[in-house]
Amino acid sequence: MKVDVLLGLQWGDEGKGKVVDVLTPKYDLVTRFQGGPNAGHTLEFAGEKYILRSIPSGIFQGGKMNIIGNGVVLDPLLFKQEAEGLAASGHDIRKQLCISKKAHLILPTHRMLDAAYEAAKGDAKIGTTGKGIGPAYTDKVSRNGVRVGDILNNFPEKYAKAKAKHETILRALNYQYDITKLEKEWFEAVDYLKQFALIDSEHVINNLLKEGKTVLAEGAQGTMLDIDFGSYPFVTSSNTICAGACTGLGVAPRRIGEVYGIFKAYCTRVGSGPFPTELFDEVGKAMSTLGHEFGSVTGRARRCGWLDLVALKYAVMINGVTQLIMMKSDVLDSFDTIKACVAYKVNGEITAEFPYEINEGIEPVYEEFAGWKTDMTQMTSEDEFPEEFNAYVSFIEEQTGVPVKIVSVGADREQTIIRYEE
Repeated sequence: MKVDVLLGLQWGDEGKGKVVDVLTPKYDLVTRFQGGPNAGHTLEFAGEKYILRSIPSGIFQGGKMNIIGNGVVLDPLLFKQEAEGLAASGHDIRKQLCISKKAHLILPTHRMLDAAYEAAKGDAKIGTTGKGIGPAYTDKVSRNGVRVGDILNNFPEKYAKAKAKHETILRALNYQYDITKLEKEWFEAVDYLKQFALIDSEHVINNLLKEGKTVLAEGAQGTMLDIDFGSYPFVTSSNTICAGACTGLGVAPRRIGEVYGIFKAYCTRVGSGPFPTELFDEVGKAMSTLGHEFGSVTGRARRCGWLDLVALKYAVMINGVTQLIMMKSDVLDSFDTIKACVAYKVNGEITAEFPYEINEGIEPVYEEFAGWKTDMTQMTSEDEFPEEFNAYVSFIEEQTGVPVKIVSVGADREQTIIRYEE
């Protein structure tokens, strides 16, 4: 069997949580392969709304197995709060969820380092969520990290050694902090973590594949935030692209099957960083209001703009996307005109290729489409789609060379239309 991968193609916040929840009925196992609690996946069904930060979005599907993979960085305290919140709503996940021993831990001092580094950058801030993600990944690649498996063997000594290194840096940055309360709660959360199955996930996943089990790998953030291929340095600290599923789970490239690429019918971005199609007018404000564009973890307002097909085609290429999933189509229901960026004008030259850097000097080149001016939120079949919407979708398919398999017309699980059904 193969591992199917589902990931975002823009700057995150594409709606991955809902899609995983929709797709998981056909999978035996759902995994997270990178990122940390800075990414919130929102799911809505049966009149309830859930926000998952570290736990895979397949956790609501009938007792199916979920794994937090080795590529994830895990904050025990935030994980405990998330898991206890689910238990309070009737979803006790201790029998479903397994955690890789090789996943790295976010320590209390990682949060302090995150804040200290961001403060030191002044106007050059990158817009970190302050959850300690970057410092945790820094420790990982510098071979100073503390892993989940370490809590089972001589943990106090390993923790103290890592903490001492962090405190040396914090003193050098002259950063004032007090982690007494946070540290106490954090250690209580480490004990809570021991209630879950801590596993060698790469063996478990590959053995399940040999047994013919189906696996879905759920990505966090988005392609344009990838540490290598995103809009550097305004990126996250992990590989958000399809290749990250191989290193973040321990599966071979030949094991990758379908690659589901999720994108919004328009674009959004949270925090700092370049955004070629960003709108500063009433249209951008309307997108933000209609789309409820606020970060599910941070609450920060998202910047909004028209669909960027230059970036989308780049993301499709990098990830080897086989099926596209278009989210929040309904947000554009009331617009007279819809635009899509098909090229950039850079120093007077037109290019359709995503450049080394995107900056203020880039001017988007747009194609315009007639708006569909129709409420799509009650639609249940593609047969109901207005002609103008079909024209917009067809253009996206022509530009990317990939079929738009699923269209979302609302936040609820039921507001999902699968196209090309036989």
